Amino acid sequence: MSEAAPARRRRASMPFILVVVFIDVLGIGIALPVLPMLVGEYTVSRELQTYWYGALVISYGVMQFFCAPLLGALSDRFGRRPLLLWSLLGLGLHFVLLAIAPSLSLLLLARIVGGTAGASFSVANAYASDVTPSEQRAKSFGLVGAAFGMGFIFGPVLGGLLGSVDLHLPFYVAAGLSLVNALYGFLVVPESLPRERRALFSLARANPFSALLALGRHREIGSLVVVFALVILAQLMLQTTWVLFTHFRFGWGPRENGFALFCVGLVATVVQGGLLGRLLRRFGEARLALWGLATGTVAYVLYGLVQHAWMMYAIILGNFLSFAVGPALQGIVSNAVGPREQGVTMGALSSINSIMFVVAPLIGTPLLAQVSLLPPSDWRVGVTFFVSAALQATAFWVTRRYFSPRSVTRAA
Repeated sequence: MSEAAPARRRRASMPFILVVVFIDVLGIGIALPVLPMLVGEYTVSRELQTYWYGALVISYGVMQFFCAPLLGALSDRFGRRPLLLWSLLGLGLHFVLLAIAPSLSLLLLARIVGGTAGASFSVANAYASDVTPSEQRAKSFGLVGAAFGMGFIFGPVLGGLLGSVDLHLPFYVAAGLSLVNALYGFLVVPESLPRERRALFSLARANPFSALLALGRHREIGSLVVVFALVILAQLMLQTTWVLFTHFRFGWGPRENGFALFCVGLVATVVQGGLLGRLLRRFGEARLALWGLATGTVAYVLYGLVQHAWMMYAIILGNFLSFAVGPALQGIVSNAVGPREQGVTMGALSSINSIMFVVAPLIGTPLLAQVSLLPPSDWRVGVTFFVSAALQATAFWVTRRYFSPRSVTRAA
């Protein structure tokens, strides 16, 4: 094989995984502004609606926590492609169950299935690691984030429009997209992990707690794992309470939330797909993470305080640097481990995401339920955003302590 062949493979493979991520997130984005409203169809009060929606989010996160490192370890052994195909098919089944669910119990079952399949993002990130040189991985993770953002540009607004017609319709459309994506993966997507680079499978590597401990043993990134967890928890506190918060404060429905989340996806895509390379060259990974954490802290406080709906859009636009934090941190962590550990490492990071997917609604939905009957203008209705601000501020403090001037220079 000539030296140019691997380069051609790298150039050809990244677009494949970006298409998979885009269609995957498009389906998830379609459901995002509608699911809390669908739960409201089966409950008799705002308080019960909030608690049940929290239970659906928690069940999804629990399954992701246990399945993300399993999928990552299996992909290290058998390759990325077969695990991606399973995840896409499972996600389609999840949306079908949501669409036909006659009760809250079946909604809960659907979320359990979806959490099992939705752990595919760890495999997608490992795929990106396979086809990208180490010095360009932060940028590649940014491209994956941009594909993620593109899904959120079109998904929520489409879901909001469909949900304004019928609350079940978005889930049928999302199911169709997932099955089309699985067909695309089967017919088009190539394998990214050569057989000679595959690792033996063991239950220890698939254990989510072992994967996290293995990640923590890398002394170079120990504190950044804590930062990653705090950032994800803050983000998921916002995400899991956003739709119900805007519904309680502004009276927003699926349509209004769809357009707001469209704006979030647009900003994320512009930053991660267009500006990230320039930002990384200008600031380096460490400084970019610090700036993003600082602006994100301020944004969370403002979200909780706003009294006029248009202000939410202004904050989204002003908070653009925070969308660079995740790729910057992922790039630092990925470069600290070897090529045979990329799947497990990305699975461990995804497990952190899944843990926070459980913790965030455990904290956020009870807090929001307690303030759900307060007047919409009461500042306490924004309590979940204030908690997110505290978490983000802590992450900023830990990151600043971690990066001494010498380590900032090295990381940059």
